[in-house]
Amino acid sequence: MADEFDGMYDTFKAILETFPPTESVKRLEQLGISTDIIQRIRDRHEQQTIRIKELEEPHAVILGNRDTWYTGPQAKDKFWPAIMDLLQKDGWPQKPAIDSLDESSTRIVSLLNHPREKAFSTRGLVVGHVQSGKTTNFTSVMAKAADRGYKLFIVLAGIHNGLRRQTQARLIQQLVEPNPTMWSQLTGLDKDFTPQENPASYFGKSNKTHVVCVVKKNATVLRKLARWLDKASAYLQDCPALIIDDEADQATVATKSINPLILNIMGCLPKCGYVGYTASPFANLLIDPTAEDLYPKDFVVNLPKPQGHFGTEVLFGRYALDGEDPEQVDDGHDMIRSIPEGDVACVRPESKADVDGFEPIVADTLREAVEYFWLVTAARRVRGTGNPHNTMLIHTSVNTSVHNSFKTPLKNLRDRSEKALTDPDFLAHLRNLWERETSQVAAEGFGEKKVPFEQLLSELPGVLGSCRVIMDNSSSEDRLDYANGPVVAIAVGGNTLSRGLTLEGLSVSYFVRSVSAYDTLLQMGRWFGFRHGYADLPRIWMTDELAEWFRHLATVETEMRRDIDVYMTEDENPRTFAVRLRTHPALRVTSAAKMRDSVTAASSYGGKRVQTHYFHTNAEWLGGNLEAARTLTSAASAHAVRVENRSAEGRYVFRDVPSDLVIDFLSTYRFHEKSPENDADLLTGYIRKRISTAGSLRRWNVAIVGNSVGAEENNLTFARGVTVGRITRARIAVTNPAPDFADIKTLMSRRDAAIDLAGNTAQLSEKAIMDLRREQLPDKGLLILYPIDKLSAPSPSKKLREPLNAEEHVIGVGLVFPEPRGTDSTVQKYISADLSNVRIEDEDYSLLDSEEV
Repeated sequence: MADEFDGMYDTFKAILETFPPTESVKRLEQLGISTDIIQRIRDRHEQQTIRIKELEEPHAVILGNRDTWYTGPQAKDKFWPAIMDLLQKDGWPQKPAIDSLDESSTRIVSLLNHPREKAFSTRGLVVGHVQSGKTTNFTSVMAKAADRGYKLFIVLAGIHNGLRRQTQARLIQQLVEPNPTMWSQLTGLDKDFTPQENPASYFGKSNKTHVVCVVKKNATVLRKLARWLDKASAYLQDCPALIIDDEADQATVATKSINPLILNIMGCLPKCGYVGYTASPFANLLIDPTAEDLYPKDFVVNLPKPQGHFGTEVLFGRYALDGEDPEQVDDGHDMIRSIPEGDVACVRPESKADVDGFEPIVADTLREAVEYFWLVTAARRVRGTGNPHNTMLIHTSVNTSVHNSFKTPLKNLRDRSEKALTDPDFLAHLRNLWERETSQVAAEGFGEKKVPFEQLLSELPGVLGSCRVIMDNSSSEDRLDYANGPVVAIAVGGNTLSRGLTLEGLSVSYFVRSVSAYDTLLQMGRWFGFRHGYADLPRIWMTDELAEWFRHLATVETEMRRDIDVYMTEDENPRTFAVRLRTHPALRVTSAAKMRDSVTAASSYGGKRVQTHYFHTNAEWLGGNLEAARTLTSAASAHAVRVENRSAEGRYVFRDVPSDLVIDFLSTYRFHEKSPENDADLLTGYIRKRISTAGSLRRWNVAIVGNSVGAEENNLTFARGVTVGRITRARIAVTNPAPDFADIKTLMSRRDAAIDLAGNTAQLSEKAIMDLRREQLPDKGLLILYPIDKLSAPSPSKKLREPLNAEEHVIGVGLVFPEPRGTDSTVQKYISADLSNVRIEDEDYSLLDSEEV
C-alpha cells in the first residue's frame, strides 16, 4: 500500500507545484481523488518541504513565482473553519467574498516560513485598501498560521486606544470565542499589555494553547513587552511567532522610539515572521533595504479590491497609465462637492496664530452638508437595510481646540433646524437639496430605489432628535460608541478619526484638512469602504485642489500595485526590484524622515505615450502654443518625405520629419507646470540622448488629429492647405474652478497611437498597437497635434464634465516613443528604495511615549 501511495504522490504532486492551493485541490477532486488521499498527498508534501528546508536545498513548490510549503486549509484545521462559519452567519457570500479572503490569506501564509524550521526572521508587507477589511484578512492569516503550528501572535494595533480596543474585540470574537480552550490572552478589551508572572505557563511545552497579544505602538508598552519576552527567552527557542503590524506605515518607520523597540521584540524571537499591513505603504517601500530594519525583503503582496468597495479611483477617477486605453478609465462617481476657498476660512484657522480663540462659522457648504446628512439618515431609515448606524465626519484641522469650537455652532444648527421642520420654506429648501442630489447620482445605478422626499418627512423629526454632535479627539471624553444601539452622529475630530478606526454608516464627509504627503492624505479618507444599502447616497465636500490630489493619488496607487504584482508574476523580489512611486509637484510621498533612504528612480519614455491634459486658459499662453504648432506644421510640410492628406477624416500625417523640428517645437511649446512628465527639458534631453546613444528617433512622424472640415467657424488652419475641424475636450467639472486652469483628463485615444501604422488597426488593443509599432516603426517617434475648441461643451451623457471655456483654441500634444533597442535614456519622475547596496545571498508622534492615547 505504501508503494502504491508513493507512486500516486509522485504522479499528483506536480499539480501542487503548478497551481495555487485552492485550485490544486479542486483539480485533484476533479480527477476523482478521494478526500483522504488528497489530505495524505498534502501532508506528504509539507513533510518533504520542511525536510528540504532543513537540508537547505532548493524548495519544492513554486506558487506564483514563490516557493512555498503551505497548500491551504485542511480538514483537521480548527481556527480558519471557525472564522468561515462566523462570516457566513454575518451574511458573507461564499462567492466571491469568502473565496477571495481564503485565497488571499492562503497566499500570505504560503510566503511565511514553516513553523518547524530551526530559526527564521521573515519580513513581509501586505498592501490593502483603506477600510477594505484588512483586519479580517490578517485575522484569517493568524488563524491559518495557528492551524499549522505558529504559537505566539503579537498584533501592533496603531497608536490609539480606540483602534487597539477595536482590534482586540475582533480577535476575541473571531479567534478566541469559537475555540476558548485553545487560546491564552496577554491583553484584554480594556487592558494593554502588563507583564505576566510566569512565562513558562504560556510558552512551556506543557502549554498547548496559542498566545495572542494586542498592543499599541507605544514606547512604554513595547518596552514592557520586550523585557518580558527577553526574560522568557529560555522558552521561546521553539516558539514560532507571527507579528502583525496593523497600520504598518504609522510610527513603525523612522521613529526613534518605536522602530527600535519593534526590532528588539523580533530579536527576542528566534522563529519570527513580521507582516506589515497598510493601505498607504509608501514609507515602508522606501526603508533602506541594507539596514537591519523592517524593509519587506521577503515579500510584498497586494490584497484584491473587494467587490462593492468604494476606493480612491471609484470616487475620484484617475489618469490613464501606460498601456491603458484612456477611454476605458472612468472619471469616478459624481459624489464630490466643492468647497470654495471663501468657506475654508470659516471652518479652519488660517495660521497657527489664529488657533487660539478660533470660532467657526457655519458656511453655506457646511450647512448644506449637514442638512444632506440628515436627509440621508432619514432615507436609510425608510429603506431599513444595511448598517444601522449613521455618521457624518467633519475634519478641518488637527488641532483639538478647533474641533471643540464646532460643538456649539453645530448644536445650534441642529436645534434651529429641528424647530424649522414645520416651516414650508425650510422644507422646500430640503426638498430642492434632495431632488438635486438624487438626480445627480441615480439610485438605480447602484441597485437601489430612490426614496421620495415625502417619505423622508415622517423620519426627519426622529433623525434630528437623535443626532449627537461628538468631538472625538485625544483630549475629549466623547467617543463614537457603536456598541449600544444605532448611532446618529456628526463627528468632529482629527487624528483619532483619521486612521484605522471605522466610522460606521459614514455617508457624508466635510474635509478641508491641509496635508502634505500621500500617506497622510490617503488615511484621512475615512469615506472609503463599503456602503451596503446606500451606495448611491455618500457625498464628500472638499476643495477642488484636494479632489485633484486624490485623483493623482488614485493614479499613484494603481501604478504602485502594478509594480507590486511583478513580484508574483516575474523573476523578481523586493531585493532585486524596487516599487516606484510617482511624484507630485505639491505633495511629498511621505514625511522627509521616511524618505531619507530613497533614491530618484529611473523611468524611461521608451515604449510610452505622453499626453497633455492640464492647460492654462488665458489667451496669451494658448496663443503661443498655437503659433508653435503652426510653425511645426509648416516646417513638417516642407521637410517631410511624404505627406498623407486624410482631410475627409480630419487627419494629416507628415512622415519622416527630421528630429530637430520636433525638438524645436518641444522647446517652444509651453507645457503646464503641474505636469512633471511633460517637462520640455526632459523630453528633448531624452530624444537627444537616444539619438546619440542608440541612433533612433532621428526621424519622426508628425500627425494632426481633428474632425473633418465643416463650417469655417468650426475649423482651424495649421498651414497652407492644412485645415481640420476642431475637436471637443471638455474639462472635469468643479464647482469653483481655479482661474486659468483646466484638466481634460484624457487627450489621446487608442486609435490615435496607430495613426501612422499600416493595416487595419481599429480593433487592436493598446498592447497590440505598441507591438505593431515595434515591428513597423522601431526607431521612429510619433508626435500628434490636437486642435481643441476653446468652448468644448460636453455631451449630455458626460455629467462630470463642463465646457472648457478657454480664451483661445487649445493645442493638445501627444507623443508616442518607440521601445528602446539597447541603451536607453531615462526621465526622472519616481522615487523608490535604494537597492544599489543590496547583496543577494506628517504625523505627530509626541504621544507615542504616553500610554493613554
